Amino acid sequence: MGEQLRSNQENNVEVKGPSVEQVEKLQKNPETDVELSPRDIEARAEKARVKALETAISVEAVGKEKAEKHTSTTRRGPINKKQREKSYKRTMSHIQNELPVGSRMFSKVIHNKYIEKTSDVLAGTIMRPNAMLAGAFVAFVLTLLVYTVAKTIGYELSGFETIAAFIVGWIIGITYDYLLVLFTGKKF
Repeated sequence: MGEQLRSNQENNVEVKGPSVEQVEKLQKNPETDVELSPRDIEARAEKARVKALETAISVEAVGKEKAEKHTSTTRRGPINKKQREKSYKRTMSHIQNELPVGSRMFSKVIHNKYIEKTSDVLAGTIMRPNAMLAGAFVAFVLTLLVYTVAKTIGYELSGFETIAAFIVGWIIGITYDYLLVLFTGKKF
């Protein structure tokens, strides 16, 4: 008979057919008193192949169940700060490698850890969006008003008017922002 390889296409499991020695063992089995016919030998060999295939499939299924039970979140627990930083650095380097050289250098500068921390602190305190928007709007309106009045009466402007108007608008905007946080409790 020789060794035959049979493949189960669904499970990609190879099962070896019975060798000559295995067939002889089946014939000399002490359980059987009579000599086996070739058809009986083939039937027993087929039963052995089926049993081996079932065993291989059950072992594979147990392996899949263990893999499903031990996902990355259950195995390692929650994501910690070191893993977040490592993932952030990997993502940033991957994205920066796709940028042109000038943009890549600018990105490396503004995504420096200290510059990002400083930017976050400033954005949460004095560089609030509402304050900046109010400052720009009031600066535009007051500067336009002061310029119009100065032109009609013949007064020359010094250039500080726009900065002063922005500061007044920023104070109005930051006051509005903090009052909004105070009364609603929502942080922006």
